[in-house]
Amino acid sequence: MARIWCLGSINVDMFYDVPHIPAPGETLAATGHSVGLGGKGANQSVAAAKAGAEVFHIGAIGSNSEWVFKRLESYGVDTSHIAISEDPTGQAIINVAADGENAIVILAGANRTLDEGNLRAALSTADSGDLLLLQNETNLQAKAARIASERGMRVLYSAAPFDAKATRAVLPYIDTLLLNEIEAEQLQKALKQSLFALPAKHIVVTLGANGARWISTRSGDSWDIPGIKVDAVDTTGAGDTFAGYLAAALARYFKPSEAMALAGRAAALKVTKKGTADAIPSLAEVEAFKS
Repeated sequence: MARIWCLGSINVDMFYDVPHIPAPGETLAATGHSVGLGGKGANQSVAAAKAGAEVFHIGAIGSNSEWVFKRLESYGVDTSHIAISEDPTGQAIINVAADGENAIVILAGANRTLDEGNLRAALSTADSGDLLLLQNETNLQAKAARIASERGMRVLYSAAPFDAKATRAVLPYIDTLLLNEIEAEQLQKALKQSLFALPAKHIVVTLGANGARWISTRSGDSWDIPGIKVDAVDTTGAGDTFAGYLAAALARYFKPSEAMALAGRAAALKVTKKGTADAIPSLAEVEAFKS
């Protein structure tokens, strides 16, 4: 099995249960509150580790968040490449509506202070064929993608939160591009070309409740996996769960159809639980999940 290296954000997630997503100028009384581990990078690392992969996280947190190490390690994530920053740990304020939809405000904090020396030291121990997992909530994505590509690693990149400039810089080095429907439309508009014309070998577009699509840009083929109907209570982290499980399956050299199916089941199960990293299902739960 190949190993996974995740250069990614780590956030303290603060959840507020609300009747509906607040409109501009509207003040709502929250009906519940909780705090947990989050950030797209941490979520994806936890998902990949829970899926059975060997995962190394590269990131940074503030000096007042040492609990993050214990939490990540409890899920099987190696934290030896997480630095302590003078900036505060990233934060996310997440409003979760009664129907499961969410609205999120993020403070990058330490996530934008990643050091190139630490990055190079971490990836120097990676092997050809290992996977690098990236998102858009840190600095150094393009640098990491180039280093990994030169080492013969496979690069999986989630273009979220969407940033056309950041995505353009990473595209020459990635093997698999992960997008949701909105991000796919934004990218095609920004680059003025179709997904099939992009340099990434493979593109995965998640379609929410309708499943996901695998695109092979080399052959021009594409196919879909169907969505799984569940009663959603919190959609936060569903895409990260999908990404982490997909990476773990590809690290185990699953066929694309098998990897997509596993990731889809994991994401569907995730939305039935409140929370982010802490609510991501284990492999045993996903395998036992009756859709």
